[in-house]
This record gives sequence, structure tokens and C-alpha cells, in this order.
Amino acid sequence: MKTSEHTSAYSTSDHRTAMVRDLLTDYAGWLLGCGATCIRLEKNIKRIAAAYGQQVEITISPHHVHLYIVDRHERTVFTSIATAKGATSFDTITRLSTLSWRIADTAIDITRARRMFDTIVNDRPRHTWAVAPLVALANASFCRLFGGDLQAMAIVFMATLAGYNLKLWLMSMHADLRLTFILCSFASAVIGASGYLFGLGDTPQIAIGTSILYLVPGVPFLNSFSDMLHRFYICSFGRLMDATVLTACLSIGLCAGMMVMGVGMF
Repeated sequence: MKTSEHTSAYSTSDHRTAMVRDLLTDYAGWLLGCGATCIRLEKNIKRIAAAYGQQVEITISPHHVHLYIVDRHERTVFTSIATAKGATSFDTITRLSTLSWRIADTAIDITRARRMFDTIVNDRPRHTWAVAPLVALANASFCRLFGGDLQAMAIVFMATLAGYNLKLWLMSMHADLRLTFILCSFASAVIGASGYLFGLGDTPQIAIGTSILYLVPGVPFLNSFSDMLHRFYICSFGRLMDATVLTACLSIGLCAGMMVMGVGMF
């Protein structure tokens, strides 16, 4: 009887430990994929691991997280590789960070923590219909800020709206991200250059320049500098290269659009 009880307790402990490891792996993949910086990722994962009696060391690359999880009680080591999941979402990053603090502060059991995690990552974005018009309005506002007139603002609004919706469609088709940037930049540049073609307004050059601002990879650029300051040099360099390549693709599409519309670049 004692042997049976001991075996049952051992199995329960093993199951709990496996759940903790799975949660840490999935958590790391989602936090990385949503655009979190390396320092946030490291602190959140270690916070959760410590709450469940685990010690973890991590190595972060631009698209993967290598976890080395040490069970303090059983003195075993588990190695796991988390792949980046999801898309850039500051809301998801905030909610996942809040979850890590709740686990650490209120000692949530692993089963409940797993349910809360699944709820966060499976929650669909709300009001998605409003994103494209708001992005277009933001670009039109930048056009005005840089000295564009009302006609240029209207052109930028339409160019951004068309390009952003094209981006969403290409991403839903799982198109290569570099090709997506080239095509979306090209489409926005063609529409943005219509001011030259039809003589609309007095600032058509500003319309062209601001019609592709929604494609600027600001998050990878900012994250790369943050990672560099916190001495995550490998991930910093990788993110910087990703951002540089996407910026080059953006420039290729912009130049191609201007050439098609017969707009001089110099």
C-alpha cells in the first residue's frame, strides 16, 4: 500500500513538472513571436520558473529560444527549444507579462496558469476592421506633419489603405515577408505617385514619401538596440539584419513604383 501511494505521488510530481516545462516552452515561443525584447523574455521566464521551483537558463536567437530547465527537487535537467509563434502584438506581450507576475505573486497552480495562458494566446483580436482605416489616418497625419496639403493627405490615405489591406491578404496567404514588403511598397508608391500623374495638389512628393511609412520595421529596429544595451548581442544583430533587409525591400518596391509612374528619383 505504501509503495502504491509513493508511486502515485511520484507520477503526480512528474506530471506537474512536465506541465511546467511545457508552459515555459510555449510561453517563451509566444513572447518572442509577439515582439518582446530579450530582457523582458528572460525575466518573465525566470519569474515563472522560480514560482514553480524550477531554475532555467535561456539562450535567445531571433527566431528560437533554447531553454535549459533544472528541477531543484529532482535534480534533473531538461532541454527545450521554443520557436517564435504569433505576430507582433503589444497587447499580448502585456497580458503575458501580467500573467507571469500573477503566477509569482499569487502562487497560481500550474493547471490554472495553463488555462489562463491558452486563453491569452487564443484570444482573437477585436475591432480588426478599424485597424486599416486608423493606420491610413496615421499616415495621412504624418503627411500633414511633413507639410503635405489636403490633396496629398487624401492620396496617402488611399495608398496606405490599399497597401495595408494587401499586406493583410498576403500574410494570410503565408507569402514570404520580404516579397510582401516589396509588393505592398510598390502598390502604395503607385497610388501615392498619382498626384504627379494627375497634377493633384502642390506637394505630391510628400505624398509618395509618407505613403509607405506603415511598412517601416520599427519594432525590430527598437528591439535590436534594446537587446544590444542589455548585451544580447546575437539576437540584437539578427533583429537588426531582419529590419535592414525589410527596409531594403521597402525601398525596392518604392523605387519600382516611382519608375513605373515616371517619377524622377533624383
